[in-house]
Amino acid sequence: MEKCKARIDSVYNGSAVDGKGLRCVIFFTGCNMRCGFCHNPETWTEKGIEISLSDLVARIKRYKSYIKNGGVTLSGGEPFLQAHFCKELIKALHQENISVIIETNGLICDEELIELCDGIRLDIKNQEREVDKKVFDFLDACQAKDKFVTMTNVLVPTLNDTLEKLNALKSIKEKYSCIKEFKFLAFRKLCESKYARLNKPFPYEKYEEGTRADLDRAYDLLKF
Repeated sequence: MEKCKARIDSVYNGSAVDGKGLRCVIFFTGCNMRCGFCHNPETWTEKGIEISLSDLVARIKRYKSYIKNGGVTLSGGEPFLQAHFCKELIKALHQENISVIIETNGLICDEELIELCDGIRLDIKNQEREVDKKVFDFLDACQAKDKFVTMTNVLVPTLNDTLEKLNALKSIKEKYSCIKEFKFLAFRKLCESKYARLNKPFPYEKYEEGTRADLDRAYDLLKF
């Protein structure tokens, strides 16, 4: 365990929005995208903190009683960039009867990692471009392994809330039976202070925040 190491930004215990129940969220550093609405721009680089597998498992075990009805969520950044460590982490946590899901953009299809995890939260990035074809390869693997997928989408008013964009999402959900849940996430600007601290411009400053009404409209249009 000591030789297996990863670079992480932080560990957050007590999340109720990153999967079922209360969860411990591991934010890995390094990302293969630069989304303009990203809430964690500090994870884009690989600086972070180096941590061994044994130290991280020991830390998570301290939260075991709090997350007994939830589990651990691997987030980031992009966890699939550190796939080997994630595989070993999942194996170790499964020995402790702790479930693990992964939040990902779906651009890296590691079938072994998909097989090991207990579920996937796949965020579809259709704000400025069409859905990357690699996402369909990823979903094909999830489908083949009958993996529980929650598909999410950050809804940015005037950017990806058109009927065309929404129907594209609907077609994905209808194609893959492994997608058991679909959730729109309202665009928020809570991350602006992070961009300022990092001396980076906030790319989505010009867009209005999403509202409950925006989400309801999108759900209504797609009959989700």
